[in-house]
Amino acid sequence: MRLNTLKPAKGSRKTRVRVGRGIGSGLGKTAGRGHKGQYARTGKGKVKAGFEGGQMPMQRRLPKVGFRSKLSRDTSEVLLYRLDSLKADAVDFAVLREAGLVDARAIRAKVVKKGEIKRAVKLKGVAATAGAKAAILAAGGSVE
Repeated sequence: MRLNTLKPAKGSRKTRVRVGRGIGSGLGKTAGRGHKGQYARTGKGKVKAGFEGGQMPMQRRLPKVGFRSKLSRDTSEVLLYRLDSLKADAVDFAVLREAGLVDARAIRAKVVKKGEIKRAVKLKGVAATAGAKAAILAAGGSVE
């Protein structure tokens, strides 16, 4: 084997088709683009994704599904077991923010049941899920 005799495998490399190079090439004149129309023009073949030629596009025809609560942006979740680490017995929004359990942009907070609580905590002005309420009450605390 010699380096000067190396060649790619037969049929692995196709020669580039040169379009618009005369009638004899088979792709002269319109260069395989047909006569007139959007795709015959230069630079005009591309259309936006979802464009259907002026017809109302699919993504606008179909109904929107689901619901995104605007309150969820302003509400921060606090996990139940994290209340154990707080030093205060009465827990309100200000205490949660001070402890860094609530996001800085949040306006309200909600306690969600994850883990368990071992000490009595008095929850004031903070929402809680049914499971979290039951766990706080079982530990001897209260929810206002």
